[in-house]
Amino acid sequence: MIIMGQNMYRYETHLHTLPVSKCAKFGVRENLEFYKKLGYDGVFITNHFIDGNINSGRNLPYKELIDFFCSDYEEGLKLSDKIGIKVFFGLELSYGGTDFLVYGLDKQWLLAHPEINEMKKTDELRFLIDSGAVVVQAHPFREAAYIDHIRLFPRCVQGVEVINACRTEFENALARQYADNYGLLHFAGTDNHVADKRTYLAGMESDTPIESERDFVSRVLGRKMQVFEVNTNESV
Repeated sequence: MIIMGQNMYRYETHLHTLPVSKCAKFGVRENLEFYKKLGYDGVFITNHFIDGNINSGRNLPYKELIDFFCSDYEEGLKLSDKIGIKVFFGLELSYGGTDFLVYGLDKQWLLAHPEINEMKKTDELRFLIDSGAVVVQAHPFREAAYIDHIRLFPRCVQGVEVINACRTEFENALARQYADNYGLLHFAGTDNHVADKRTYLAGMESDTPIESERDFVSRVLGRKMQVFEVNTNESV
């Protein structure tokens, strides 16, 4: 189903793809074709980083891990012009079931900073922010059998995913309260693992197209982007 009459430029900000994310069900091409059909201007590929559910052995040399982690994004760049949709770089950090979306870094930065993999998570998050990244706590009130307890990091992030299309309205409502109580940025994303099998989507939109990850960071911090949600079964 194509979203018609859209005046804003829409971006998927939370997307997992195969083969990098172990939990994803579809590859890069299927996802890009899906979002192109919906009329999106671009997507951020935010696969699980090497501290999370990455589909690779953890004992590989750091450079090999980063090469593998970036491979889906690099495939997306090659397909971007052919399919006609922009592809941007992001990542999802993990800590015992607590996750963080990170924007504004790149492969060269990751290669230059292997020490982040050894840092205490609070120190790592602050270091990423000091390095120019936007850090968003993803689905902060997610409940699942494998999550021992909910952790909040209000002093180590700039934003909160107040709409996660895979979570319940109860969990998202708590996320909005959390963001508002701490004065954190509102953020949204689908957390899509299944490409076109997901019909309820969320993301960020703006009235002019973003040009780069740095442009996105600037707009998010300047509160010049808005959250959106859409059900493709209801779009005409």
